[in-house]
Amino acid sequence: MLLSNMEIVPGRRVVEHLGVVEGSTVRSKHVGRDIMAGLKNIAGGELKAYTELLGEARQQATDRMVAHATQLGANAVLNVRYATTAVTAGAAEILAYGTAVVLE
Repeated sequence: MLLSNMEIVPGRRVVEHLGVVEGSTVRSKHVGRDIMAGLKNIAGGELKAYTELLGEARQQATDRMVAHATQLGANAVLNVRYATTAVTAGAAEILAYGTAVVLE
């Protein structure tokens, strides 16, 4: 599955537009990670546990978006975007979305 943040793929033609596809996941903070992040926040620097958590969440959301596109018969998702929304205190949704297409 080709993923692109562009609306077109140079040298390829869109032969079928299948619509918007999305994938999401909601993740919450882990108490141990939260305590360590609080300590790191005092000293400053990267919060590696949260960086890893968000990276895993983005990958899962992307995988779910690709699965949705595959179900529709797409071979590419164009104009891929990500959004993050706070769902409740300590939990956030990561959303991956784009346009499922068939490229020749």
